[in-house]
Amino acid sequence: QGLKPIVPTESPALIFGTTTKLASDLPATDSFLGKNKVPDLQKLFQKADGLPVHLKRGVPDKLLYRTTMALTIGGTIYCLVALYMASQPRNQ
Repeated sequence: QGLKPIVPTESPALIFGTTTKLASDLPATDSFLGKNKVPDLQKLFQKADGLPVHLKRGVPDKLLYRTTMALTIGGTIYCLVALYMASQPRNQ
C-alpha cells in the first residue's frame, strides 16, 4: 500500500531495432573516406584573377548565373505585364 512510483523502474521497449553508435566508438580513419578538397578550393577562390567569386569555376558557374539572371528578368517582365493587364478595365 502507499503511493506508486511515478517513474517506471524498467526501461521502455526499443522504438528502433538498431542501437546507436557513439562517435568515440568509431575509428578515426572510418569517419571520412573522401579526399579533403578545401585547400584546392581555397587556392581557386583566392586567386587574384579579377573574376567575382560566383564565376570562378568556369562554364557551369556562368551557365547557372546567366540562367538565373534570365529567369529573374523574365519573371519581372511577366509580373509587370500582369500588373498592367490587371490595372486596365475590362471591356464588356
